[in-house]
Parts: sequence; C-alpha cells; structure tokens
Amino acid sequence: MAFDSLSERLNKAMRNVAGKGTLTDANMEDMLKEVRLALLEADVNYRIVKQFLDDIREKARGEDVLSSVEPGQQLVKIVHDQIIELLGTEEAGINFKEEGVTTIMMVGLQGTGKTTSAAKIAKIFKEKNNRKVLMIAADVIRPAAIEQLQTLGNEIGVDVYSLGVEKSAKETVGRGMIHARENGYDTVIIDTAGRLHIDEELMNELQVINVNVEPDEILLTVDAMTGQDIVNVAQAFHEALPLTGLVVTKFDGDSRGGGVLSVKKITGVPVKFVGEGEKLDDMGVFHPDRMADRILGMGDIVSLVERAQEKMDMEETEKMAERMLNGQFTMEDMLKQFEQIQKLGPLSGIMKMLPGMNQYAGMLDEGMANDAMKHTKAIIQSMTPYERAHPEKLRGTMKKRIAAGSGTTVNDVNKLINQFQRVKKQMDQLGALSRSGSLNEESLEKMMNNMENAANDPKMMEQMRQIQARNKKKYRF
Repeated sequence: MAFDSLSERLNKAMRNVAGKGTLTDANMEDMLKEVRLALLEADVNYRIVKQFLDDIREKARGEDVLSSVEPGQQLVKIVHDQIIELLGTEEAGINFKEEGVTTIMMVGLQGTGKTTSAAKIAKIFKEKNNRKVLMIAADVIRPAAIEQLQTLGNEIGVDVYSLGVEKSAKETVGRGMIHARENGYDTVIIDTAGRLHIDEELMNELQVINVNVEPDEILLTVDAMTGQDIVNVAQAFHEALPLTGLVVTKFDGDSRGGGVLSVKKITGVPVKFVGEGEKLDDMGVFHPDRMADRILGMGDIVSLVERAQEKMDMEETEKMAERMLNGQFTMEDMLKQFEQIQKLGPLSGIMKMLPGMNQYAGMLDEGMANDAMKHTKAIIQSMTPYERAHPEKLRGTMKKRIAAGSGTTVNDVNKLINQFQRVKKQMDQLGALSRSGSLNEESLEKMMNNMENAANDPKMMEQMRQIQARNKKKYRF
C-alpha cells in the first residue's frame, strides 16, 4: 500500500520519543530529523515538509505539551493531527442533490484507470447510496473505452449510454443527460476522454462539456504510482476546470505516497476516493483521519469492520458464533472461517488495520500464508462430513487417505487436528462461561492471555518453523 515505507520510518521516529519522560529540544529535534527524512523519501513536496515541521515545533513547544504527564505521547498526537491537516481535516464526500440529477464528470490522463474508476464509483453509489445511476461513455477517441465501460456496466448492473464514436463527445453528453432526465436516473457519471499528456485539445473538449452540463462534481483520476507528478497534473487540470476532488488509483501498489500527501495542501483539491485493487469492489471513500491512523501504525478498525460487513456473510457468521458458544464448533466451521477471512483480502492488509500490527505486516510472507491456508482447506475438504464433525475419531488409514487427497502428509493432518482441538477447547470454555452467565471482562482477559501464551510458546513456534521450512522445500514456496 502507498505510505508503507513512510509508515515504517515515522513509526520508528515516534517510538524513539514516545517513551521519553521529558520532552526536550534535543530529543524533539532528533525525532523531527527522522520525520523530515521520512517525508522527503516519500516524495512529499519540500515546502510542505518545512511547513509541516514548523507547525509541529510551534505546537510541541506550547505549555500544554511541556507540562503534560506524557509529553512524548502528546507529540505523537500532534504529528497525527498534522498528517490529517495535510490529507484534509474531514471526509470530502459527494453532495447528492435532493431533487433532479446529480452529475459527476470524470477527467484524467490515459492509463490512470479513469474508466474503471467510473464503474467502481457507480457501484458504490448504487449499492451504498441507493442511487439509480447512468454512465455516459463520452470517450469517443477510443472505441475500446466505450466497450470497456459497457462491459463494466453489465457486470455491476448499471446502464451505459453511448452514441458510438461517430458522434462528438459534446453531443453524446447532451443527449445522454436528456435520456437520464426522461428515464428517472438521479445520478449520472460522465466518462470523458483522456490523453497521454495534457494538451489544448483535451482541455478544450472538457471545458465545453463543463460549460454545457455544469456538473455538480468534477473528479480527477490520478495514479498513486506517479508520485509528486500527481500535484503537477492536478494543478494543470485545476487551472482549466473547477475540480472538486481526486480519485487516487493503485493505492495498493508500492508508491511512496508523497504526492497524495502534497496535493491537498498545494491545490486545495481533496482526495475523495481511493482504489486499492483491480476488482470492482476495490474502491472506497477516502477518510483522512483513518489514513493518518494507518500511517502511524494505529490501525483502522472502523474500515475493517465496514469491509467485514460488506464482504462477509453476516448471517452465516452469526450462526457460526452461536454454534461456537453452544459447544458445537467443528472442522466445517473452521473451513467456513477460513473462507470468510479470505473475503477480506490479503492477510497483510488486514494486519495493517489492526492497532499495533502494522510493523509485523511486512514480515508476513503473503504467498506462503496463502498457500498454507489453501493446504489447510484442502485437508478439511478431503474429509467426509462425519470426519469433519468428529476429527478425534480419525484412524491412521483415514489420515493417509485425507493426506493423499489433499496433497499433504499425515503429519500435516495431525498438526491441523491438534490445532483444531486447541481452538475448540477455547471455544468450549467461552461457551461455558456464556451459558453460566460468568462471561465478563476478567474471564475474557484470562482466556486471551492463555491464547497469547500458547502462541508465544517456544516449542510451538519451533514446530511452526519446522513445518514452514518443510512446506517451503516440498512445495517450493
């Protein structure tokens, strides 16, 4: 994800000062030096870096911080607040009209993912905002863009209006808007043409559409991988059009993120949406405060819960939880748990949303973790329904058949059964406490400590390393 490198450097700088009993100019300047290097390496505009550090110094030397019980923690909060200031102090959503058609015009250079982003945003409007959306294919320069939008429209169940490449973009948009009003659409997204670079012809076409339609929103699509050039592109478009927001694509890539941090401060144009993948569900509303939390390793539980509500079968999850509390946890439930977790995306991405886990996400071998989960699922899927419900009754011949069917070893099957028994024991304890009315904060904390101690058991960790090494050799991870 963008900001990964920045997050790592900033967390290191914050840890050096957070534990200090007193805050002095010396240790604060050491921390700010690290912050400065982190921001510059992330490709943040140097003028913004200077202002950022000056603002921190001014606030950190205030009486509230100097007299604070934990001045180091106060300084972390100041840095956090300043990052939010850079990204935008509040979520900049779409202001839909109460009556009439809300019109959104998508602009940007070729190759930034503008057409795909139009479809992703249309899907959000349809599913989350309950809007009746029409997409207008106004990129008459590239026939492939029209076909792409029509294909995406079919996938998400959103209508696409097009007159083909024979008509001008101006006429296509004009007649498309009439079609929208006559057929009860309340939201229109116009996918305009892009160019490989900014030129007069492109801007003239966009300005004509803007004058004729007077869109409620003009969203510029930019590629996070372009770094500081995001600012240059945004400035050029903003001079020609009244931009209202940015859509940042490829946010899941290894970009340094400096352009995203710089663009709001320099242009005044807020980031409204971010794309974190190629699937049509991989687009979300940009929350500056949540992003600041993630950059500083504080996690993003709210976004994780929202993702779980969107992608997981909540009814099935509730049934599974009820079965666990009633002492009915089986291998079938474990299999369903794995399938639900996989819907949330890469494990490293999930870890980054958990407070304090950001620093460990980079240590995770994503490929190995995915393969290990596949092998675990294969073992369970190779069992009969009876065997999944009663793994303790598995005999040697059964285990050999399961190992052969899943492409693993009998030892792997035994390890999974042992792991299941440990989890089931914890679930049974939790269920017993719940049924007896003894489930409280103290009992939960005791159980969590037991689970943490088990996870940190040197013998168990050594066993896991041995299994991992053997699997790496066997399956050539």
